[in-house]
Amino acid sequence: MNPNKETRNLYIFFVFFYVFVLLFARFPLSEATKDPSAQQVKLQNRQLGSSVVFPVSGNVYPLGYYYVLLNIGNPPKLFDLDIDTGSDLTWVQCDAPCNGCTKPRAKQYKPNHNTLPCSHLLCSGLDLPQDRPCANPEDQCDYEIGYSDHASSIGALVTDEFPVRLANGSTMNPHLTFGCGYDQQNPGPHPPPPTAGILGLGRGKVSISTQLKSLGVTKNVIVHCLSHSGKGFLSIGDELVPTSGVTWTSLATNTPSKNYMTGPAELLFNDKTTGVKGINLVFDSGSSYTYFNAEAYQAILDLIRKDLNGKLLKDTKEDKSLPVCWKGKKALKSIDEVKKYFKKITLRFGNQKNGQLFEVPPESYLIITQKGNVCLGILNGTEVGLDSYNIIGDIFFQGILVIYDNEKQRIGWIPTDCDKLPKVNHDYGGDLSEEAYPRGFGLITELFSGTESSKNKNLASDGEL
Repeated sequence: MNPNKETRNLYIFFVFFYVFVLLFARFPLSEATKDPSAQQVKLQNRQLGSSVVFPVSGNVYPLGYYYVLLNIGNPPKLFDLDIDTGSDLTWVQCDAPCNGCTKPRAKQYKPNHNTLPCSHLLCSGLDLPQDRPCANPEDQCDYEIGYSDHASSIGALVTDEFPVRLANGSTMNPHLTFGCGYDQQNPGPHPPPPTAGILGLGRGKVSISTQLKSLGVTKNVIVHCLSHSGKGFLSIGDELVPTSGVTWTSLATNTPSKNYMTGPAELLFNDKTTGVKGINLVFDSGSSYTYFNAEAYQAILDLIRKDLNGKLLKDTKEDKSLPVCWKGKKALKSIDEVKKYFKKITLRFGNQKNGQLFEVPPESYLIITQKGNVCLGILNGTEVGLDSYNIIGDIFFQGILVIYDNEKQRIGWIPTDCDKLPKVNHDYGGDLSEEAYPRGFGLITELFSGTESSKNKNLASDGEL
């Protein structure tokens, strides 16, 4: 035995032990639980795993989306991504070169021989109709995804590092799969979004939350809290799930849809039944507004108009911001000026006596437009091709902590001050320009009959990355 080596090993052991003690003192398991009064929600005390938490910016109007800033690559590059629980695939604008991209080349993602082969499990897990099945297992995995607002993205799957800092203070660099979108189309009446892409948080295999779960980084639980003032936070993992006070309802399991569908629910207005029952709803943060089927939409609209009869607000067709708007005697500046004229809307899941209530106050279904009018943020989904589907969008989510628990196949919610970011270690990013983009639906087109993904596009020969 070499005594010098034994002494050196003993010294190294004490150094590591000392460093471990320092780290444990610096990053205890859950500082938040020591002082619940310092938080707007009481966090669960976890011994294993952690969460990734991002500050959120955006609004329902006039922007029409909420986004996070996410680092990708090594060295890391920052991308602003629209958070979307209505679709699985995360994609960014790709310098391949790029058609239809809104970001300059310096802010696009540059692939570096890191495409995924079409034989990979995640390629087959896209759950999208592939127009070009791969003849060679080593060919790149191409994707084509269409959204219900008729926007689309074509590209190839790639894999790269996603540097993340967890809520417990540790850092990781998991390799995740995402789309390198080199052909973006936005044929609708609105300009394309200024964001670099979409953060897909659906229930499929390629979803970022599912990938993080499979790598053992976090649990497959998504939490978002969107404020009326344009702030909020997004979390992947279950550490921000309150220990009590959450209202839970089960996800639908008897449907082929990979979306967060719940129901059936009954529609109430001012705590009274509207007669509309048995409606299924999709929770979709990729949609700016809420969409009801024709029956539910007309029932709510009729009751609101009946309530407004004889009041100071009058219908106006001059404001095209949304289909239904009202004007006052003078231009309005805040919902607070008129919310007394409107009643609460409630979705009751389960039975009448013990049902779970999702309550929506007027400030969470109305907007004040730039013309000073008040407009209804609930739209007729049947008119835009959603058939009988009902979608809960960002406008209903304001001021509520929403939990997508894929571990237990349920969705929960609790009123929360979303302006208060949880105390976690993170880097803040910059702001987007205030360019308006009323987002449509995060749901992929193939869910609905009568709508089609953009197909038969003439792809450039440089589609190989």
